[in-house]
Amino acid sequence: MSAAAGTPPEGGGDRPWQSYHTAYTNAKAGMEGVDKEKVQKVIYEMSKGSKYFENEQRKEAVTKQKIEHLRAQCAALTDNDISHFQKVAEKKMLELEASRDLSKIWLHTDMDAFYAAVETLENPSLKGKPLAVGSMSMIATASYEARKFGVRAAMPGFIGCKLCPGLVFVRPNFERYTHYSELTRKVFQRYDPNFIATSLDEAYLNITNVCIERGITGEEVATELRSAIYQETGLTCSAGVAPNRMIAKVCSDINKPNGQFILPNDREAVLTFVSTLPIRKIGGIGKVTEQMLRQVLGISTCQEMLQKAAFLCALFSEGSADFFLSVGLGLGGTETPEQRQRKSISCERTFAATNDSSLLFEKLDSLAENLTDDLQKEGLKGKTLTLKLKTADFEVRTRAVTTRNYINSKEDILVYATKLLKAEMPLSLRLMGLRMSQLHDEKDDPSTSTQKTLDIFFRSSNDQQDFFLHDESCFIPEQRSFGNHSNEAVISKPLGGTKLDDVSSSAKVAPAEKLNEPDNLISPKAVASSSKPDQQSWIDGYICSICGFELPPGFEEERLEHSDFHLAETLQQEEAVDGTRHISNERLADRERPCSTTPTPKKKLKSSKEGKHIPIDAFFTKCNKNL
Repeated sequence: MSAAAGTPPEGGGDRPWQSYHTAYTNAKAGMEGVDKEKVQKVIYEMSKGSKYFENEQRKEAVTKQKIEHLRAQCAALTDNDISHFQKVAEKKMLELEASRDLSKIWLHTDMDAFYAAVETLENPSLKGKPLAVGSMSMIATASYEARKFGVRAAMPGFIGCKLCPGLVFVRPNFERYTHYSELTRKVFQRYDPNFIATSLDEAYLNITNVCIERGITGEEVATELRSAIYQETGLTCSAGVAPNRMIAKVCSDINKPNGQFILPNDREAVLTFVSTLPIRKIGGIGKVTEQMLRQVLGISTCQEMLQKAAFLCALFSEGSADFFLSVGLGLGGTETPEQRQRKSISCERTFAATNDSSLLFEKLDSLAENLTDDLQKEGLKGKTLTLKLKTADFEVRTRAVTTRNYINSKEDILVYATKLLKAEMPLSLRLMGLRMSQLHDEKDDPSTSTQKTLDIFFRSSNDQQDFFLHDESCFIPEQRSFGNHSNEAVISKPLGGTKLDDVSSSAKVAPAEKLNEPDNLISPKAVASSSKPDQQSWIDGYICSICGFELPPGFEEERLEHSDFHLAETLQQEEAVDGTRHISNERLADRERPCSTTPTPKKKLKSSKEGKHIPIDAFFTKCNKNL
């Protein structure tokens, strides 16, 4: 079968920028009239030859591989295969249709160009000017005046200046944005105490009860809520009302800025609404998935997903196929999700590429402070700290560390984060982030917050300082990488103690220039483990390589939580193995080391099967004083 449709020309020719798929999208509100080809040409010309351009080309090559793979699978389908999967799809659609719930009324609210609007509110002289919040390296958001020129979030500032020569830049002020976000959330509380905040400027509200109790419509609630937010903050927002969260989010984007759109709780109205809806408007369908669906199956609207349902079931996993068919039917979440215990907290910052170590450590200090504030605000501590780095070449590395104690202070976080960063130096970075996982409520019994290791219970009186102490944290960094960077795990020495013996004579020694520093907690004799066969990755972009769990590319937070789960498992297993090795090495050393005084010989126990059993005292290290 040949289902490819609308395939752009390959690179080269008179218009090479047309094949530069990942460079630009005008799906953002306020950019509907922008000349996409003109903007894409500017981006292409200004990026060509840069590290960013090379990274985009690498990603584009991977995407093309996926597309060709799917095309080959599609071409191999026989008429019998298609007939079989058509029946599978029809059964799935019947099951999904039976789950349709039109009894709920959901409202999605989205602040209008939030960061830029806050800056304009604080500085009225910026009103009406094309404004970008960010820097020459990266734009966090752009005002609607700037979007008319093609300027948008996640675009380098120097490209924004080329598109809009009069662009005004303002540095981000997250304390200010958080303040205004809190004001909006107080308004949300009046309509739904269990509202779902997805970011500083977006939230979902289940307004079903409010509509029933007050006898008003969803449209009246939306109008009232938007007015209340403006009165409290001086900022405008847009709203969408629909029978489920997925469609409500799409609706809130239709009449931006400072508008609203109401979709009735009617099946025919929902199906009509989604029939011509571009798939890129749906949360969870990004630019790569859009290209795959469009170029392999010719799918560009939600209704076309139902028309190609058999091929979706044949080419994609069950979870992905269910998601695509739900989109085609206009189905989404209708129940308020149960409050789940938070699994991770993170923060990251993008900046101009730099190899200035002092500047990088300043940024690390700021991130540690932000992460500390977030953890303490939530009343949480954590045990797994992950450092995320994006190099000047756009290579992403993550390095993680597990601690014995739960921590949430800036001092503790900075100690471990600094050691992880030092081990990577020197390098040039453009992004840095910190994430804490394996979270624990600090109100819980503190006696349960320390992970005990076996070596605490087996002590040698001749070398007591070789052991980890109860009140000091030790760590075993786990280094994960993506791309060509080596995958290594470094074993630390105990704080305030002596160096650990080498775990294996065949192990590879880590570079001394990275680790052998006077104030470094990592031993100069630290060793690296071999590459792990169970390193977590996403097969075909959505299948976990370890457990087979499926998560579409759009669910970034869920993916981070899932990766942290496997990372925590690995770290705990390695900690147990390394602890056992440490004990074994110590026993071997004790056997080779003569005691300071000759111990009183013990009577040898007689056994009818001498030689087949090991005396129990052989399991405990001998010492020079009686216990």
